[in-house]
Amino acid sequence: MGIAVKAKAVNGLLLAGGLAAISTAWGFQLIGGYVPCKLCLEQRVPYYAGLPLAFLSLIALFAGRKGIAIVLLLIVAAAFAYGSGLGVYQAGAEWQFWAGPSDCGGGSAGPANAANMLQALQTIRVVSCTEASWRLFGLSFAGWNAVASAGVAVLALIGAVLANRERKA
Repeated sequence: MGIAVKAKAVNGLLLAGGLAAISTAWGFQLIGGYVPCKLCLEQRVPYYAGLPLAFLSLIALFAGRKGIAIVLLLIVAAAFAYGSGLGVYQAGAEWQFWAGPSDCGGGSAGPANAANMLQALQTIRVVSCTEASWRLFGLSFAGWNAVASAGVAVLALIGAVLANRERKA
């Protein structure tokens, strides 16, 4: 397998991993009923920005535009490194290693009219950024996002390095 195939394969793996991670988050929200907090929603932004850029980099690789692919993959890596940092920050706040954001809460949209406001206030559940609603092997949603985002960032860097080697070959 040549270097070109490897760069494309790594880019495809990056896309598959990123799509699996964001799909899992949406699945827990829509099927599992877990309400994301403000910081949880912010951790999704790198997926919304980075995955389309990763797709464009894959197209650039197939088109032989390795320079463009490299730049896009470096941007993807930076976006997911940021997302991983947000996950580490929130997970640390959940474990009380440091203070979390003071304005972080979630829940559903407000009532449709003022008559339902009192009823809505009694049923709205505010989601805190500093309390883990779920854990697996000691990691919360934020912790798992930190791992997934870091993995996608590393794959983006590997893809950029492989594309650069191919460009120089």
